[in-house]
Amino acid sequence: MSTPEISIGQTGNIFSRQMTFLKAGDTEIGHSHPHDHLTLLASGGLRVIIDDQETVFQAPHMIYIRRNQGHILTATEDNTVAFCIHALRDADTGDILDPDMVPKKTQPLINNL
Repeated sequence: MSTPEISIGQTGNIFSRQMTFLKAGDTEIGHSHPHDHLTLLASGGLRVIIDDQETVFQAPHMIYIRRNQGHILTATEDNTVAFCIHALRDADTGDILDPDMVPKKTQPLINNL
């Protein structure tokens, strides 16, 4: 079992974490977030386990994950691609939810139009 390849993107108030599962059985280790978010299953298939309940999804599909719910993602097919998508800032405080999510040396977008 391996973990997926990760690529992080951000713009405006949106954070996106691309996970590429090269082989069926590759697993994103269980974790939780202090906020609700979507996991966009772009290709392939995922088995999602939350509180010992398993659900299998096929792309394309949007998967809703509630805050503070531990979840495990396992690819059911080779070359599965999924994106975790959520706001960067807390709606109540305006603070970045987790500064460690922001890549180092991220340059702001510059509009040269």
